Amino acid sequence: MASRSPRGRGRPPSRKPTATRGGRRTPRAGASATSRPSPTPAKSVSTGSIGSGPQLTTRAIVLLAVVLLLIASYTSTLHAWWQQRSEIQATRAEIATRKESIVELEDQISRWDDPAYVKQQAKERFGWVSPGEVGYRVIGSDGKVQGADVPTLDAPPRPADPEWYDKLWGSVKEAGKKPTPAPTTEPEPDKVLKNQ
Repeated sequence: MASRSPRGRGRPPSRKPTATRGGRRTPRAGASATSRPSPTPAKSVSTGSIGSGPQLTTRAIVLLAVVLLLIASYTSTLHAWWQQRSEIQATRAEIATRKESIVELEDQISRWDDPAYVKQQAKERFGWVSPGEVGYRVIGSDGKVQGADVPTLDAPPRPADPEWYDKLWGSVKEAGKKPTPAPTTEPEPDKVLKNQ
């Protein structure tokens, strides 16, 4: 048989309160809670003060950094997408205008195949007349043809203005030449002495 405690048969050993804390006795660990109720404080202590906001934890900081990084990367991507979209629209508009100009040029080419159009253009541009027609020109007192500025075959072609690079090169050529002496209005001393 099992040995029994010397204090009594079948009884568990009694638990005595241990050292006191602030003048009160605290029961030992394992004592039943029904023996003595624990004192409850009169006021509940709040965990945070009234003016303080939520505290940032390490996880919150890391999460915030990840969210900001994602926003930054998506912002640059959206900006590139928006810019490419506007470039695509501009290119489409340019393609449409060029197609229209191609249609106009093809129409103009097809007009030149018509002999009546060629006659009309020759009459308008050069002042030509068909055999049997009488052409009139109004000449002003200065001897110039009045009305539309129509070039004729007799008139010499107008000299074209020189290009800017020709003017620039001309100034470089002139700068390399020796200057010519300027004529003086004063008589030379040798001639003055000879005349006297």
